[in-house]
Amino acid sequence: MRRQTHPWWFLAPAFAILLVFFFLPTLFNFIYAFTDWSGFKSAINPVGLDNFAQLGSDGTLLRAVRITLVYAVLVALFQNLFGFGLAVLLERDTRLNRVARVFFLVPVLMSALAVGYVFQALLKPQGSLNGLLGIDYAWLGDTTWSIVVVAVIHAWKWMGLSMLIYLAGLKTIPEDLLEAARIDGASRARAFWAVKFPLLAPAVTFNVATALLGSMNGFDIVQATTGGGPARTTEILNIFIYRTFGQGLFAQATAMSLVLFLLVALLAFPVIRTLRRREAIL
Repeated sequence: MRRQTHPWWFLAPAFAILLVFFFLPTLFNFIYAFTDWSGFKSAINPVGLDNFAQLGSDGTLLRAVRITLVYAVLVALFQNLFGFGLAVLLERDTRLNRVARVFFLVPVLMSALAVGYVFQALLKPQGSLNGLLGIDYAWLGDTTWSIVVVAVIHAWKWMGLSMLIYLAGLKTIPEDLLEAARIDGASRARAFWAVKFPLLAPAVTFNVATALLGSMNGFDIVQATTGGGPARTTEILNIFIYRTFGQGLFAQATAMSLVLFLLVALLAFPVIRTLRRREAIL
């Protein structure tokens, strides 16, 4: 220890950052959720489960949880469909396909807020999309379809990452398996669905899990496009937490963030376990 540098010391800065910016805030999150902390008084007193009872009694928390789950499922569905379709279309290593892959990766590198504001301008009733289609429709003002539109925007931003993972999965499939399938008389479509698609199970696991978890923790795209409207139909949990914290109700916002933490944990582990079991079967 005295004469040589111990490898564990290199991890000390990373552990210190995690301790200050992750573990300590998470610990205080569990503590303040059971208090009456607010911006209207200086004293902080324990209140037990009163914050959770209040949030559950008026239905606002349950509505936000339901909207968050719907939004997460829609994003996971659209993002994987878009990414998988692009990976299949751009699988061949041609010059055009390589250039197209770069273009589809550009949204991944863009700021999510910038993407949200760009689409907000495009989807206005007087925006470019309505002008191109010759219609007058409030894409972000429909209480029924606004959650779907915002989910498509979120999926569009991250579909390049899903495409990259699916492309990596397609490139690792041995050509011998496809040649054996062709020798057995399988058509190109049959070889794809019977040979290629089952071998993409690890890529599906990664993309579905990351899309679900990322969308459940989403905030910026929804905030930039709808701000939780219209009529709170796109008010996911993080938007609800942001609005509640801005009102000075710190304890209620902390309680909701704790609910979000538990919701993500309870959803992540069963989904990942189910997908890993599917990998073993395939």
